[in-house]
Amino acid sequence: MQLDFDLLSMTELRNRPGEILDRVSDGDAYIIERNGRRRACLVPFSYFFPDIPPQRIADEIKTLEDNGEDPKPTINEARELVFSFGAKMRSGKEVKLTVTLPHGYPDGCPRIQAEGIDPRSPHRWSNGDLCVFGVMSAWNPGKHTVFSTLQLGRQWLCRYDEWMSTGVWGKKENV
Repeated sequence: MQLDFDLLSMTELRNRPGEILDRVSDGDAYIIERNGRRRACLVPFSYFFPDIPPQRIADEIKTLEDNGEDPKPTINEARELVFSFGAKMRSGKEVKLTVTLPHGYPDGCPRIQAEGIDPRSPHRWSNGDLCVFGVMSAWNPGKHTVFSTLQLGRQWLCRYDEWMSTGVWGKKENV
């Protein structure tokens, strides 16, 4: 995807931020100029994730925020969209959960990982991802979202917490 950049002054951005952001979301790209120097750029999400519908990304973020989450989006080395969340286990231990949207999302199942857990824990894939859908074919793009994946990850942490204290993995709950 080729982008043609237009110059945009910082003053113009300050005076019309909503209009400029609407244009960016429609595909325009800008180089921001401040005091005669080119400082930054604005590009649409679709540039980084051409195979993920921009509206799906916007809907996912809105659903997360509407449910009291504070998603921290980043882009990994494979140019996938990654959301990070804090989670607190019953034991009080803080864990970081990350939900990665693969290229082709939502047709492809997101991956979820937890940092700071025992690497020998059960119910994980060989790459360390949490096994929250059972088999990847259980992913349903019309039903599941980043938020529901996050909920499944938090349920996984509850079962993990139980496993750490009792050695028994709890039963699966449906989301």
